[in-house]
Amino acid sequence: MPVVRQSAGRVAEDNSLFDALIATAVDGIMVIDEKGSVRIYNQACERLFGYTAAEVIGHSIKMLMPAPYHDEHDGYLKHYVATGEKHIIGIGREVQGRRKDGSVFPMNLSVGEGVIRGERIFLGIITDISHRIERERRILDLQSEMLHVSRLTDMGQVAAGLAHELNQPLTAILNYTNAGLDIADERGDDELKSVFAKVAEQASRAGNIIRRLRAFIEKRGPNRTDEDITRTIDEAIRLGQINAAERGIKLRVLFEQGLPPVSVDRVQIQQVLINLMKNAAEAMEGQERRELTVTTSRIAPELLQVSVADTGPGISDEMAEKLFQPFVTTKATGMGMGLSICRGIVEAHGGRLWLEANPGGGAVFRFNVPVAQDAKS
Repeated sequence: MPVVRQSAGRVAEDNSLFDALIATAVDGIMVIDEKGSVRIYNQACERLFGYTAAEVIGHSIKMLMPAPYHDEHDGYLKHYVATGEKHIIGIGREVQGRRKDGSVFPMNLSVGEGVIRGERIFLGIITDISHRIERERRILDLQSEMLHVSRLTDMGQVAAGLAHELNQPLTAILNYTNAGLDIADERGDDELKSVFAKVAEQASRAGNIIRRLRAFIEKRGPNRTDEDITRTIDEAIRLGQINAAERGIKLRVLFEQGLPPVSVDRVQIQQVLINLMKNAAEAMEGQERRELTVTTSRIAPELLQVSVADTGPGISDEMAEKLFQPFVTTKATGMGMGLSICRGIVEAHGGRLWLEANPGGGAVFRFNVPVAQDAKS
């Protein structure tokens, strides 16, 4: 069988190509021997860890590991060489790396094994996943914040509705009590007068508590900051977990170009968006055509408009007239507080939330939000 030999020039060319590929790789690439000493350490690794190749090559890879990986590595490597039992080789997993400055960062490490010139080597490919981990943490924080604000808003709206409704029977109690006092006075019944006086006192006290509660709720305004409406809506779609694809819904998001920042409480406006999108998705259950469209546009120098349209069965005129009232709902289950809360949030921003019929069938909910002060011109 003929022996294939490469010329010295071809070997040099292949080595140069290999060196170029390693050097220009986006991910970190390093090679260690079976003793754990670093043999290859590319430029991406220099950026990731902060060490130069000269500082790392020939040294133990443990210098790039925080605890507990630093302490466990030698034992794991000896165990694998002795038994061949794999923990990470050929699989890959999320671990942590240690930079030169001592800081620790999350990374994905994939390890492969090979033999070069009779020597066993291990190739590691490293991807920094800091941005992904931070993005996931931010989404969890936003979901937690959204849940907290939603509960507070629900409580405030329910309290406001109850305060309004309780004010009327309390007024009637006071009127009847005053009438009872007059009767007791006419009869000269001091004991009855004392009882009615105590009832009147407690009714007045309850009325004062309710008035203070309503005043507190009405004075509480949104915590506004200048926000990018595009980012606000994108986050709301992720946080809302509409699961459009799984539900057979075609989701479209249409942003007008060059929209200015808006002055809003981002979490509250996202609460409005999530509520409207979930309502739209539920309205389309069982419909042959399921399209959910979110659009934004600038309708005035000081106002942006956001629309959420569905292709559901639509809402009757009779129901539309009272849909935003507390405890009114088209669902078989639910308290009917969602749209009432949404309207309250939008109005607290100086905007308006309303319903229109979708020309293609279904419903469109629109609301306005104010443009940031510096962007109104």
